[in-house]
Order: sequence, then C-alpha cells, then structure tokens
Amino acid sequence: MQLALSFVTLLGSLILSLSYAETAEALPTRRDAGIVTLPLKRIHQARDDIHPQVLLQQHINRSLKRHARMTGRSQPRARELKANLHKRLESTETQVFARNQKRFNRHGVTKAAASSKVNEAKVGKAKGAQGKGRVQGGQGGQGGAGAAGNAGAAGNAGANVNEGGPGISPLDVEAATSGGLTDANAPTDSNSLGLDIEANDVGYVATIQMGTPPRDFKILMDSGSADLWVGAEDCQSSGGGGCGNHTFLGSNSSSSFVDTGKPFSVTYGTGEVSGDIVTDNINVAGLALDQHTFGVATVESVDFSSDSVPFDGLMGLAQSTLSEQQTATPVESLAENNLISQAITSFKISRLADQKNDGEITFGGLDQTKFDPNTLVTFDNVNQEGFWEGAMSVSSNGQDLGLEGRTAILDTGTTLIVAPESDAAAVHQTIPGAQSDGQGGFTIPCSTNTSIALTFGGQSFAIDPRDLLFSPVDPNNLEGDCVSGISSGNIGGATEWLVGDVFLKNAYFSTNVNTNQISLAELV
Repeated sequence: MQLALSFVTLLGSLILSLSYAETAEALPTRRDAGIVTLPLKRIHQARDDIHPQVLLQQHINRSLKRHARMTGRSQPRARELKANLHKRLESTETQVFARNQKRFNRHGVTKAAASSKVNEAKVGKAKGAQGKGRVQGGQGGQGGAGAAGNAGAAGNAGANVNEGGPGISPLDVEAATSGGLTDANAPTDSNSLGLDIEANDVGYVATIQMGTPPRDFKILMDSGSADLWVGAEDCQSSGGGGCGNHTFLGSNSSSSFVDTGKPFSVTYGTGEVSGDIVTDNINVAGLALDQHTFGVATVESVDFSSDSVPFDGLMGLAQSTLSEQQTATPVESLAENNLISQAITSFKISRLADQKNDGEITFGGLDQTKFDPNTLVTFDNVNQEGFWEGAMSVSSNGQDLGLEGRTAILDTGTTLIVAPESDAAAVHQTIPGAQSDGQGGFTIPCSTNTSIALTFGGQSFAIDPRDLLFSPVDPNNLEGDCVSGISSGNIGGATEWLVGDVFLKNAYFSTNVNTNQISLAELV
C-alpha cells in the first residue's frame, strides 16, 4: 500500500514537473568596429527528484512542443504528453523505487558518487570502460580540474576530465550536483566579456543593463524566439505568490520607464509569460538603446518565477517576424541605430569539461579568434517564419547515412537533438551497443567514441562523443550505459530535425537577419 501511494505521489509530481524540464579572413589583432560581445552565464534549474529516463522524456516533450510552434503546426495535446510520461515512468518504475538517495538528473549524480569519481581522477586511478586511457591535461583548468588533468598526463586516468577520450567528465558530474558558476577567463579583446558556466553546460545567460539608473539583469539568450522581456515590479506567479528572488523593472526603479498599456503574451515549449509592452533604456555591452520597446511580465509561469530560475528574463534572437510584441529584436535595433554594421548574432558555446571557459555571444559580427576561418561556411535560411534552419546531411564515422533532403532548425534554447524516428534509428544503428527504449529514447555506452557529424554548406561538423551522453543510466556507474542526447519524436516533418546544444557546442554559430543567412565554423 505504501509503495502504491508513493508511486501515485511520484507520478503526480513528474506530470506536474513537465514544465520544469524547460524552463545559436585573417585573424585580426583587434575586433572590427561595430562588433559587440556580451558575457553569457550557464544556467540551470536544479532537480534532484527526477529519474534520468523521465527527465529525457520531459526534454523530448519540450522539443516536440517547441518544434510545433516553430513550424506552425498544432501543438501536441497535454494528454498525449502526459501519456508519454506515464509510459516512461512505467518502464523505469523499478529503477525509481530502488533509490532512496538523491537521484541522478540532468545536472549530475549524487555528491558521493561525484566526489568519488573526481578523487579517483585526481590520483589517476579511474579506469575507462575500454581499459586504461589517457586524459589530456593541456588545458589545465581551475582547482581540481588541473589536478585531474595532471593525473591524466601521467597516463593513469581514463576518466575524461578535459578534452580527450570518451566518457562523462567527473567535472561535469561534480558540477551537475553542486551547481554554481565556473568563472570565465579574462577576455582578451576589449569588446569581449567572459562566459561563466553554471553547472554542467545547461543554459546561457548574458548580463545587460536596463532602466535609469541602469541595473544589471540576467537574460537567457534564445535563438528560437524573438521577444525580450523581464519581470515587472508587480509580477505574480501563476503558481501563486510573487515571481521569486529576481530583479524586476518598473516605474519605481526606473525614471525612464514608460508603460504603453498594450498587452503581450509569449508561450514557449515550456512556460509562458504575459504582461505589458513598455519602453525603457537598455544597454548592451556598452551600446545604449534608449527607449527600446520590449515587455515586462506581470504574470509568469513557475518555469520562470521560481527562485531556482537564475535569470530575470529572456532575449529572443530569431527574426522579429516571430515577435509576439511585434517589435524589433535588440540586435535588429542595434543595427537600425548604426551601433553595429549588420544584425548579426554569433554564439560560441563553451563546454565545462574543456576548461577553456571562453563562451560568448557577439552582436554585429563574428569573433574570428573563436573559429578557424578556413572552415567558415555560410548558407541560406530555409525557414519562412523567422527561425534559423538550414539544409543538412548526416554521417557516422565518416560514412554518409544517405538521409537526403534533411533540414535542421538550430536552436540555442533546446538541449537535445530530436530527429524523425527512422533517422534517429539510423544514427543509433551505427553506434555499437546502442539500444532503443521503444519510446523515442536510446541508450548508448558511456564509453562510445562514435563520431556523428552534421554537414552544412559542404562542411562537416563532428559532435564530440561526450556531448552525445545525456546522463548515465546508473549514477554509480559512469562507465556503463548513458541516455543518448539524440532522441526521436513526431516533430511533424519526415525530413526536419530540431538541433540544440548537443550539436551547437561543437561549432561557431552565427545568424544574419540582413542577409537571412546562417554561418557555421569549426571552433579553435
């Protein structure tokens, strides 16, 4: 009886938590004029109570909803999404109830397991699934990362602490559990600001200034939407109460704040906000946009209002044809005011395990110190609605998979890669040890070194095998099976993929509203 009640309670909490799973030439010595670089911070919403398979389904559900919105198709019904969770929970029930300690989630494993793995790496005793390996310690890193790298350089460790062999990095495991920020290195360009990483590569936040006097606001950067908003001073959560311990904007805090009285609302893959369209002064990396038009949210769903959400608002960086506020995006306004030469947004998304800590978002151009110019390709955006989508082909270990006529929406706001069912199956058939769970998800060996690559504009971009590892199936065994970061879903098109950070961490990603084109290049 107690087990049955526990199951019902857990099932209810998992269904309610659906929304929580959500919440892209020569090297110059100086940046060209008209290019601005902003700092980004990795963000996460800590969840210690969700089994990795259920969390995977939440991400799949989120991606399906987001893709439906992008393509103008009908959104999947709530009943269908809940049924997906029911099936996933039933298939993992035994594993869920077998654990009494903190469960693994997308942010890591239990602290005990994380500490154990990191200590093993430091003393050079961790063994890879394929026998003794090596860890490249060249990047060094900070604190324990450097120690782990040195241990690897001695040839004793197979745990993937920095760049190198396959597997989940103990640094990611520890960061996933403990959270917190990994500070960026000091910027080397006068127009650059460092990217801080929170937890283990979860989200991307830039700090901009708003109001008079100007105050700092942490803003989530999203290439899959086109509205800027922050919480209003009188913001209320749809879950009851206020909107958490965030920074808010209004007439009490800003003398330049003007409420137009016009309403707006935005619904995302998960979460929604509504409020008023306003004008106020904002400052993006030292560039002033006076009386810019954007939104303040008077009502936020708990996906945004919770204290655990570490950002104050969101900046959409798709094309303004998508804007619910029917206003220019900040990058478009910067170009219209001749503060930057073109409405270009460029993303360099860093990876904690590399310990480079050099992520950035750049407005007005491409930071050529971040990529190999010989690999830069530019191709047309084929999406008619304002999202960023390009023609794509797929290969595995250098062999083309024959998936003709495919396109990919490139979205910094999506964690996974979601592909049509037959395409996802074709990819995983090339990964030794991969297995389907029968519900759109796959498991792959955590030790996989299969190289999956996406090709755009004739240039192939390989996905680091580490980025294929969504989470370990068993938090106490980082050398066993992992949930794959590539899933299948009924996304409405037999040839269309939704490609998120699993891929985008592996390429420099730039969009140009003026030319309606996308650029990608290999990172350096």
